[in-house]
Amino acid sequence: MMKEIIHEELSGKITGAAMDVLNDLKPGLDEKLCERALVVELRRPGHAVDAQRSYSVFYNSEFIGRLLPNLPVDDTVIVDPKVVSAFNQAHTAQMIGYLAIGQGPIAEFQKSPIGVETSRAAKQTGV
Repeated sequence: MMKEIIHEELSGKITGAAMDVLNDLKPGLDEKLCERALVVELRRPGHAVDAQRSYSVFYNSEFIGRLLPNLPVDDTVIVDPKVVSAFNQAHTAQMIGYLAIGQGPIAEFQKSPIGVETSRAAKQTGV
């Protein structure tokens, strides 16, 4: 049984934009430059991208600090571009942390010599 992909259309557009950036810039460029190029690519067709918008984080109803996820897109998906050869447990933990602030699903991109790879995490509802 295949699970439904949450926000599949938007996720596909984000992946396409990431591929366009990869094809134009080529692998190996600094992560921040790739992120800025992705912001440009996503804003061109009208997506709302809030680069480095901060979210308040609470523990037991007390404010403990701010979290700065990379790129919330259309207030729906957080994109976190990575220039790494492979995803690791720290990247997965970071995605779970983003879910804890109430945002999601998460689309996290890896820019590597072989192309764009995607890792996703989403909150389960109604379970």
